[in-house]
Amino acid sequence: MAIASLHSASTALNALSTALDVTAHNLANINTDGFKGSRVNFQDLLYEERAQPGVENLNGDQRPIGLYVGHGVRVSGTHLDFSQGPAQVTERPLDVMIEGPGFFQVQVEDDLGGGLAYTRAGNFTLNSDGELVMANDDGRRLDPGVTVPQEATGIAILPDGTVQVDLPGDTEPSEIGNIELASFINPAGLQQVGDNLYIPSAASGPAQLGTPTEGDRGRLTQGFLEGSNVDPVIELVSLIKTQRAFEINSQSIQAADEVLQNVGRLRSF
Repeated sequence: MAIASLHSASTALNALSTALDVTAHNLANINTDGFKGSRVNFQDLLYEERAQPGVENLNGDQRPIGLYVGHGVRVSGTHLDFSQGPAQVTERPLDVMIEGPGFFQVQVEDDLGGGLAYTRAGNFTLNSDGELVMANDDGRRLDPGVTVPQEATGIAILPDGTVQVDLPGDTEPSEIGNIELASFINPAGLQQVGDNLYIPSAASGPAQLGTPTEGDRGRLTQGFLEGSNVDPVIELVSLIKTQRAFEINSQSIQAADEVLQNVGRLRSF
C-alpha cells in the first residue's frame, strides 16, 4: 500500500532537513579560521521481507531474487573533514598555522573535556598577564602556557614550537616556552563544542601531546592562519542537490496521497 511510501518519503524529508542544516552551517563558517566542514552520512532503514530469495517451489526451482520493501532513510552521523585549509598571510607575529594534522591545546572549564580542549585556530593574542590566549570572546589560555615579558620587543615562533623573544640589552633571542601539538587516532570522532573547540571522546581516543615536527603532528608557521576548509562550490552544489531531493520526495508524498484517495473512492462504491 501507499502507506509505506508515505513513511519512506517522510523519513527522507527529515534526513534532508538535517543535511540542509549541516550545509548551511558549513557555509556560515566559510570565513572562520581553522573551521572544518562536515558532511552528512545516510543509511537506509529496515526492510519488509515479502518474499525470500532461494525458496524452492513444488518443482524444486529456487526463487532467484527476493522481494523487499524498505522503510526509508535516516542520518547516521556527521563526518568531520579535517583536510588542510588554505594558508592566509597575515604577517602578525601571534598568528600561527599548523601545517599538518595536529591541534593546539587550550585550557577550558573543568566540566568541559576535563579542563582541556583542542583547536585548529591559531589566531592568538596576549591577555593582561602577557599569556598567549585565543583571540576570541573567552580568551582560552594555551596549554602548556607561554608568557611573553612586557619588555619584549619582538617574538618569534619556530616550526618546532619554540617561542623566542627579543629583550632589551640582549644580543641573542631568549627562549620563553614551547607550543606543543596534540594528535588523535581518530580526529573525526572528536566532539564539537563551539568556539572553534573540540574535546576528546571514546571514538577519538585520548590526545597525544608532543613537539611539532615530531611524529605526524605537523609544523608551525608564524604569520599565517589556516582558513576554513569549506569549498563554497561543493557546498552550493550539495545545497542544490538537497533541494531537488526534497522536492522529489515531496512529490512522492503527493503521489501516495492521490493513490490513497483513489483507494478510498473505490471502497465507497
